[in-house]
Amino acid sequence: MREFRVWTGPREYRVVQPRDPLRHTALADPSGYGWLVGDQDGLSRLAALFSFAACSRHTVVHVPLRNGGPIDGAEQYLEHCGGRVDLVLVHHSLALRLSAWPDLRRRLVRGVPLTVRTDERRTARDAAVWNRQCGHADTREWLRPATYARTLFLTGSRGPFAAAAEEFAYAASWGPRQAGAARGDPVLMTSITNQFPPDADLRRPEVDISFKAAPRVVGAPPGRRGD
Repeated sequence: MREFRVWTGPREYRVVQPRDPLRHTALADPSGYGWLVGDQDGLSRLAALFSFAACSRHTVVHVPLRNGGPIDGAEQYLEHCGGRVDLVLVHHSLALRLSAWPDLRRRLVRGVPLTVRTDERRTARDAAVWNRQCGHADTREWLRPATYARTLFLTGSRGPFAAAAEEFAYAASWGPRQAGAARGDPVLMTSITNQFPPDADLRRPEVDISFKAAPRVVGAPPGRRGD
C-alpha cells in the first residue's frame, strides 16, 4: 500500500492506495450499470482492500481503476455501461464530503510505503454476523453508493464491508473454475448489491462482479499468466 496524510480545510485525512495498480480490473459507473470485471489477482486484492476497510474506520481507501490497462473484449461493454470509474471505500463516521474529493485526490502525490495485514477469520466472522442481521427491518448498516467525479463511493461500516470482501474472495477463488473462464470469457460470479440498502426501484445502483482471466504471456510456462 501507499499512505497519504492530506489536509483539506480544517481536517487531515489518512488515505491509502494499492502500491501497484490493479491491472486487468475495471469498474463501470453504477449510474448506468455497475459492472466490475477483474482477474484473479485483481479480485483477490479487492477482497483484501474491503477487508482492510472494514476494520479501518479512520482511513479512506482509494482504488484507482479508471486508467488501468485495456481489458480485451470488455472495453466496449464497460463504455456502454457508463464508462470506467474509480472506487473509494470510507466509513460513514468520517463524514467525507464528496465535493471535497477532487481537491483531496489532487493532493495524493507523496505517499509513503505501508504494509497491512488482513484477518480472514475476522472478516468471515464479521460478514456472518452482518448476514444474519441484514434481514431485520431495523438494520441500518449498509454500503451506501454514490458516484461523483468519476468515482464510486461506498460509505458504510464494518459488517457490510466484510460481507462484500467475502463476495470478492468467492469470485477470485471460484471464477477460474467456471465454464468459459479458460477461454477468456467474462463469467458473472456474484454481486455486492445485497450490501446496498433495499430499494424496489429497478433503476437502483448495483455492482455485479465478473471474473475474466488475464491474457497469457507469450512463451510463459503453462499455468503462468500475465500481470
